[in-house]
Amino acid sequence: MHIKAKKSLGQNFLIDRNILEQIVDVVEINNKEILEIGPGSGNLTAHILKKKPKKFYVIEKDNDLSSLLSEKFNDEINIINNDVLKISEDKISKEKLTVFGNLPYNISTEILSKWIINLNREFWFNELVLMFQKEVADRIIAKSNTSNYGRLSILSNWKLHVKKIIDIKPESFAPKPKIDSTLLVFTPRKNFFELKDPRNLEMITRIFFSQRRKMIKKPFNQVFKNAKEISDKFNIDLNLRPQNLSSEMYLNLTKEYEDLGS
Repeated sequence: MHIKAKKSLGQNFLIDRNILEQIVDVVEINNKEILEIGPGSGNLTAHILKKKPKKFYVIEKDNDLSSLLSEKFNDEINIINNDVLKISEDKISKEKLTVFGNLPYNISTEILSKWIINLNREFWFNELVLMFQKEVADRIIAKSNTSNYGRLSILSNWKLHVKKIIDIKPESFAPKPKIDSTLLVFTPRKNFFELKDPRNLEMITRIFFSQRRKMIKKPFNQVFKNAKEISDKFNIDLNLRPQNLSSEMYLNLTKEYEDLGS
């Protein structure tokens, strides 16, 4: 049964053995519970199985691919034929999962944001080994005062340590995407800044970065009624641009917003 990648689902199948082997060596798989997002035709799945996981779940939205995977791997994997954006990952297993995913390009940032925003004190995973378009990965790992820095950098690094592993060329995929990809590993931070509702951080960074070339005076006034007071309290120059504020500062401002109950 030959399966063609579906453009509508942002599918690009990883076919480079060398890269597949590198991916499964990034974290410990043996005797761990594994979740793979969008396994596609099962190339990475087969490599993960060689490492003898304790239990293996895959989430595949595409019905044709789900049937193919079921034929190919039988009962070695538990297939969840559903949309990853509609699933509560913390309900999949009682144990913490190690997650692999060559995320569909069109929804990769949405998946990551969803996971971070829904994270409670208890993480449902040990590690996330995820592949993104390189430009998205660059935004995730960007530091303040750089042009790639923005909402995604602040959200991703808030509760997670992020480490870049490798860049992957288009030739490693079929069909070949037009761009490079990057493999990142995320691990939970032991301590992170507590907020009442992560969605407030998302909202505030969205307001600030929606006009990233402009000064922060306008978004400041949009978020805070007493903007001058708050900027004085945190010693913030309102002529700065959004990328000049550290991620800690965005967390402080979000907490301030929550404390004011605005």
